[in-house]
Amino acid sequence: MKSAVLKPSAHPLSAYIDLLESGKALLPESTENVVEVVGVLKSYGIVLDAYSRNLNYIAEEQFLVLFPFFKYFNGDVTLPKLIRYLWHDRINFEYAEYCMRTMLWHGGGGLDSYLDSPEFSSLAEKAIAAKLKGNFFMQGLNKAFPDFLPEQVRVLAYYTGLGQFWRVMSDLFIDLSDRYEAGKIKSIADVVDLVLAGLVSAASLPITYSVKIHGQVYDIIPASANLTFLPDVAVPYVESIFFRGTAFFGTVSYNAQAHQIPEEQRDFTYGALFADPLPIGGAGIPPTQLMQDMRHYLPEYLQEVYRTSCRGEDDVRVQICQSFQKSMFCVTTATIFGLAPHPMNTSDPEEKKANRAYLEGWMDRFGTSRLDWANQPTNRACQLFPER
Repeated sequence: MKSAVLKPSAHPLSAYIDLLESGKALLPESTENVVEVVGVLKSYGIVLDAYSRNLNYIAEEQFLVLFPFFKYFNGDVTLPKLIRYLWHDRINFEYAEYCMRTMLWHGGGGLDSYLDSPEFSSLAEKAIAAKLKGNFFMQGLNKAFPDFLPEQVRVLAYYTGLGQFWRVMSDLFIDLSDRYEAGKIKSIADVVDLVLAGLVSAASLPITYSVKIHGQVYDIIPASANLTFLPDVAVPYVESIFFRGTAFFGTVSYNAQAHQIPEEQRDFTYGALFADPLPIGGAGIPPTQLMQDMRHYLPEYLQEVYRTSCRGEDDVRVQICQSFQKSMFCVTTATIFGLAPHPMNTSDPEEKKANRAYLEGWMDRFGTSRLDWANQPTNRACQLFPER
């Protein structure tokens, strides 16, 4: 009988491979980590609820509206709401669009493949023709620039794809918070287990998209396209937003001669697991908008953690970003477990080898991430004269 024991991995990040093979998370167990992760995900869940509703509204109700001045109002345009909007007393839906366009640019997964298919082109053309019926100016414009409106439909498909993904994740994170407050979530392992169960439960949910034009429904992504939550939206989201991301304008040069960003998209490492939290709060840094939104919905127990830190709430957006990165390592752990070729507790030698190769592939991606930082002991006290 073959031994089920593998030799230690020679990978530079073998310590994390050992953690995952033993069923543990990429974030260490501690009471404060649990408080930070659950607290920030509760706030994130509330924000994602607003983001997802708006993305789906734009996709369904603002179909080919070329100048959607009120797209962030979800159809409820009132003077008080307009004043709050102009005063910037609102959710920053621009961040949701930033994530959508990042996913669109990086592509990948079944949604991206479907949007390049003849089936999509045919359905999009039917919806475009219906939308332009009687509008001779736009019909002429469409003939002069035949690729413009189909590309807008492709963008709208990503609006709804991300909106449907975030709908599931929002409900999952709110459920996590409710269970924590009921005393049912007590550890990082509990967090990972709940997120994993939620991802598995939603894995086969269909991703579809249709619009109503002049009283008739037109399919853009029909059920027959067989797009589902996990492989076609969730995995591309993790790849685009957690790992690759985009370089923030003003922090590096996009000039090709400067060579400050990789030449290939696959080499980008600007995602949530890599981003330096310190620029958060600066103008032009997209996550600043997310952190600002989450700041409004932090539970009291997490606010207390930030208040008792070295700088108090003076750098709260940076602290929120750090907590958010910790939470994303938990979500990434659940994703790794969910996509593994075999259960981590398998005793079959060949399955163990397959899992080892799979985990080493993941660790190849984590080299310059914030993983080592997330595994350092938390120290929020002010140390003016640290020990030497």
